[in-house]
Amino acid sequence: MTPAEYLLYVNTALASLALLGHLKGYFSSGEKTLSEKLLSIEKKMDERLSKAESKLIEYDRRIQAIEGEIKHLPDRSTTHRMELAMSEINGKLNVMAERLKPIEAIGERLQETLMEQARK
Repeated sequence: MTPAEYLLYVNTALASLALLGHLKGYFSSGEKTLSEKLLSIEKKMDERLSKAESKLIEYDRRIQAIEGEIKHLPDRSTTHRMELAMSEINGKLNVMAERLKPIEAIGERLQETLMEQARK
């Protein structure tokens, strides 16, 4: 073999190595961006998870507060008893109003009498 042929093989080997280096760099640069994208997605998911957890805690507190307020409200039977008592009171007030009508009439007649006496 002649030195020119050796140089041809050496140049081909070096060119192949350079091409392999460029290919490795090209394909591995995608891995970096892919890993960066995965890290950014992971960060975003962590942020969303922490926001969701804080909202869940907030909603839990609100639900507990509402449950505490509902415990103080009357139940169905108590409400029914209150309605019955109110209707009984309403009936008694109607009877009382009927009994007060004659007293109102007496007061009006007395006022008319006093007004007539004041005119004289």
